[in-house]
Amino acid sequence: MKRFLKSAVTVSTLSALVIAPVFMSAGEASARPTGTNASYLGAGISISATNNGKTSDDAGFGGNIQGRVAIPNTPISARGAILFNDQTSAIMPIVSYDVPVTNNANVYLGAGYSFVEEDGELSPLGSKDAVVLTTGVEAEVRRNIVLYGDAKLGIDAYEDSSGSAVSFQLGAAYRFN
Repeated sequence: MKRFLKSAVTVSTLSALVIAPVFMSAGEASARPTGTNASYLGAGISISATNNGKTSDDAGFGGNIQGRVAIPNTPISARGAILFNDQTSAIMPIVSYDVPVTNNANVYLGAGYSFVEEDGELSPLGSKDAVVLTTGVEAEVRRNIVLYGDAKLGIDAYEDSSGSAVSFQLGAAYRFN
């Protein structure tokens, strides 16, 4: 439980640091920001922040492929993510609640499930299938270009341990709608 709380505090703190600049610029936007309704597909880096306390489970770098399909007229989105490294990958369907913070940016909270392709092999988000919580920010920076960043917490995500896994993702995406 201590590891879970430590991971949750770490994710919350780092998410707040990443999202704070977006909130600061929100005052410059209209009274009711519209956010972004972009559906997109993108790629970037993934950084594993935990290693389950084992030397064989080194935290490290990998990649990510992430997408979002905005559900019209709702603050809900369907998301998908693949976090990968040279050992295996974790495939995640996620549902999120999106909150507009400016006229072109959202913060989001979501929940889903991580399916590790090779149980026992270390992915950027643990070594076994697990429930996943995520928080992040996404912003349209140019026509059809979206930047995103998020943190994912895999609960009980390591084999032979009840440890939680944390990973951070950054990427750029192409808006397809």
